[in-house]
Amino acid sequence: MAPSATLTAALEAARESYAKRNPNSLAAFNKATVFLPGGGTRTTLITLPFPLFIESGSGATVTDVDGHTYKDFLSDFTSGIYGKSNEVLKNAITTAISSGLQFGAHTTNEARLADHLTSRFPSMDLVRFANSGTEANLLAITTSLKHTKRKKVVVFSGGYHGSLLAHFHSGEPAGNDVPGALRVPFDFIIAPYNDIEGTKALINPVAKDVGVIIVEPMLGAGGCIPGDPEFLQGLRDYTKEIGAVLIFDEVQTSRLAPGGRQSLLGITPDMTTVGKFFGGGFAFGAFGGKKEIMSIFDVRRPDHVNHGGTFNNSPLTMVAGSTAIEQILTAERLADLNDRGDRLREKLNSALGGAGAPFVVTGLGSINQINCHLPKEDQLTALELVYFGLLERGFWIAQRGTLALNFEITDKDVDEFVEAVVESTAAVVKATS
Repeated sequence: MAPSATLTAALEAARESYAKRNPNSLAAFNKATVFLPGGGTRTTLITLPFPLFIESGSGATVTDVDGHTYKDFLSDFTSGIYGKSNEVLKNAITTAISSGLQFGAHTTNEARLADHLTSRFPSMDLVRFANSGTEANLLAITTSLKHTKRKKVVVFSGGYHGSLLAHFHSGEPAGNDVPGALRVPFDFIIAPYNDIEGTKALINPVAKDVGVIIVEPMLGAGGCIPGDPEFLQGLRDYTKEIGAVLIFDEVQTSRLAPGGRQSLLGITPDMTTVGKFFGGGFAFGAFGGKKEIMSIFDVRRPDHVNHGGTFNNSPLTMVAGSTAIEQILTAERLADLNDRGDRLREKLNSALGGAGAPFVVTGLGSINQINCHLPKEDQLTALELVYFGLLERGFWIAQRGTLALNFEITDKDVDEFVEAVVESTAAVVKATS
């Protein structure tokens, strides 16, 4: 069916208003397109007719080049958990810079950070560092295939494991020539999320060839859909049965508790990947797992496997990440943040239901997603209309509806945000009534 004409007209009006309010961002975008295809290097941030360009950030706010300030309810898709100007991190980084930038050598802070991560995650006997969650997942998958001497990789519909491991949908070909996407040419099986019997039915005929199953304990980009504990435990049991490696991608869900969602559920995978905020504001990724898997990287072994990377152990990242874990990412502070996120989700669902708005919020703790339940052809239009409405009211979220809290967000901010969401969704209600 064709999209709603009234909804489309409302969106066009919102885009026109947005363009008039942001001439400096438009100028910055036009200049960027001269050098960058599409005006940027991160597709997730692109907005039509053009994205906002941010000039500065402080606390829980960002300010664009047109002078508009927004309360940040996106937190850079979970990585900005510290807010924009955490003094503890600023002081640690400033001190580290005074000792030098890149050494091209080991420092004691490398083991310091590794100690913290292996202490937090029961699945990590040993850990290696990388430069992003994408890279960590690529390395974890490849390591698992080398360990098992098998070829097939099981992923799940709606799963996202980085820019080269995305756009997976059940019922679609598992090949790597995916329209609109770049994908690493692994031999994929795309299984249904939260369906252990359906997953087994797909895998059983080729189980002897399956080397690894990688899963998010909660789908992130796929809509903030929590994995059922029974499903995740079922994967743990099944991978043991067929001799495959189970990877938990906790790049996002590691903020739900000091040991990630695996610690909350009491399920220990063979390997875990993390990234984002564990770099203390710098680019970071890590993959760790059982000693029997990870020891292949031990250079003292004659049959060791090489793994390099210029910035894997960047001195600044090692200091910032260690400081963040020691002083900021405490059990108490994470519990408080995630409790606030749970309250946000409950308040939003109550308010949206009371307003008759066609939206529902899903997620866990401080990571949530505004989902639209209009007909499929109208969902993206409606979410975009809400996005522009929130910008007008001074709130920053993802255009697709993703929400992630940071430590600077207060209960007062949450209440004001809920009110702004209800006001913004009123435009959708009006256009679809």
